Amino acid sequence: MTRLSISVAMCTYNGERYLQEQLDSIAAQDHLPDELVVVDDVSKDNTTTILRQFAERVPFPVRILINESNLGSTKNFEKAAVHCTGDILVFADQDDAWRRDRLSATQQFFLDNPDKDGFFSNATLIDGQSNPVGRTIFDEIQFTPEQQARWRSGKAYDILYYGYVVTGATMAIRRSVLERVLPFPTHIKYLIHDGWISLILALEDKIDFTNEQLISYRQHEHQQVGFKAPRKKVTLVDRLMRGREEKLHFIQLEYDRFKQLYELLDSRPDTPKEKLQLLAQKRDHLWFRANLSPFHHRRILPVLREYSSGNYRRFNGYWLHTVLGDLLEN
Repeated sequence: MTRLSISVAMCTYNGERYLQEQLDSIAAQDHLPDELVVVDDVSKDNTTTILRQFAERVPFPVRILINESNLGSTKNFEKAAVHCTGDILVFADQDDAWRRDRLSATQQFFLDNPDKDGFFSNATLIDGQSNPVGRTIFDEIQFTPEQQARWRSGKAYDILYYGYVVTGATMAIRRSVLERVLPFPTHIKYLIHDGWISLILALEDKIDFTNEQLISYRQHEHQQVGFKAPRKKVTLVDRLMRGREEKLHFIQLEYDRFKQLYELLDSRPDTPKEKLQLLAQKRDHLWFRANLSPFHHRRILPVLREYSSGNYRRFNGYWLHTVLGDLLEN
């Protein structure tokens, strides 16, 4: 039977509270990894002691690399990935717990799908005491059946332009992917390693998913990277009462992010240019909104033209509020 070697890439930072549970779930897999590579980002607690004790008692190699200075999550995972030697790299957070068949299910996916280079799963959400909270990651990020169908129709990259559906703790890739995604960029706000890898693979139509909940994903107040509280909905009253500078600040930040992402992807010779069209339209829509006249009467015709183009509906959830805000706000 064909076999793919598996490396687990884990990063740690002051993770002593939940690390043992995660490590135990890796050791309990029905298909053990060929190696565990851990990069510690200068922890100040007992994290490295827990790792060394674990390495002494498991039947697979555990390599522990300790940074000289703090690299942060994205570069830490980059270092872990580079040091992995397996055919498949499975990413691991320090504070989750895996279902017993995560690695066997992952290997089977890649054996069954030679045309795919990336794979991610759903996950059960648990709290700080390891109790299920009654939701899954796909519930949390609203990766609905409709979105899933759109993903599999070849539009995964469009979905990822606007939200990071792929949670790194559930992701696995072929090691061959690294030559196409390294180095991981760090200059674009909110774009961390999992978002970058999944976006590149989505542009290639080489990443798929399962609804199976292959891990338990922990939400707690001390996690380094995770789901943030949803941004407060901006009501029409909010729009009319807030100052123009506050509004423009947020739009400018969004414009900068989409502009940087477009430029980064456009600079890559392997990026299909036709798949950047929607990203460019979103960038241009944000530029238009950020540069509206401070005089209300001079906004009317430009806003109506932008509305007629369909961009307000296309790029804004509460599009009618956005149109009225652009017309009437200070």
